[in-house]
Amino acid sequence: MTMYAEERQQAMAQLVAERGRLSVAMLAEEYDVTTETVRRDLSVLERIGLVRRVHGGAVPAHSLAVIESGLVERDRANTDEKDRIARAAVELLPPPGSTVLLDAGSTTNRLASALPRDHRLVVVTHAVPVAARLAGNPQIELHLLPGRVRSTTQAAVGPETVSALANLRVDVLFLGTNGLTPDHGLTTPDWDEAATKRAMVDTARRVVVLADASKVGTESSQRFASLDQVDVLVTDDAVATDDRKRIEGAGVEVVVA
Repeated sequence: MTMYAEERQQAMAQLVAERGRLSVAMLAEEYDVTTETVRRDLSVLERIGLVRRVHGGAVPAHSLAVIESGLVERDRANTDEKDRIARAAVELLPPPGSTVLLDAGSTTNRLASALPRDHRLVVVTHAVPVAARLAGNPQIELHLLPGRVRSTTQAAVGPETVSALANLRVDVLFLGTNGLTPDHGLTTPDWDEAATKRAMVDTARRVVVLADASKVGTESSQRFASLDQVDVLVTDDAVATDDRKRIEGAGVEVVVA
């Protein structure tokens, strides 16, 4: 029997409350609807305080996303979407000779691999996997930031990293995020990671966020940027229409890959 939206949303809220955490894919299968419909329903439920959206799904409203996926785990999730996002991000590169800052993350790793070998750039990064991909590119002048390398993200963080970023000015920052909402901006679960990302945003003339649709509508505990600090969001076509409109309404250009 077909359920009305209000009935489905009420049932979703009850199921999330009972089970503690459910993914978008599980909810789509449970109620025989598309993942975009689920994301839209979860946005409604979050606005009225019944659930909280987290990476890839939802938890009860009293919970908060504090578990951070490792880089290998994230690299295996939404691979097609991340490949498309990386290819679209290549089109947003600044002119040859410019300076680019690449954040850590599975999508920025793909962007590093996709950088054209005939486009000379100065690239600064704190991410060991990004640096490894670019070290052999003759068109890249590579600079690796100092700091303590986190095993989860394989990226440098801490006072040394933040201090080095304070002395930089880059043309474009390609930034990753664990969560993005119109109300709370960009978030991550880790304090040191948030401080590093905050310093990255401060050093950039232009900020381009690379985030697949599962990150949109999700919040973590540490905010590191508001939407008015973001110029462009590159995401995939699973982003909910309502989310996209609200992000664009905040002045952010949304590129759908």
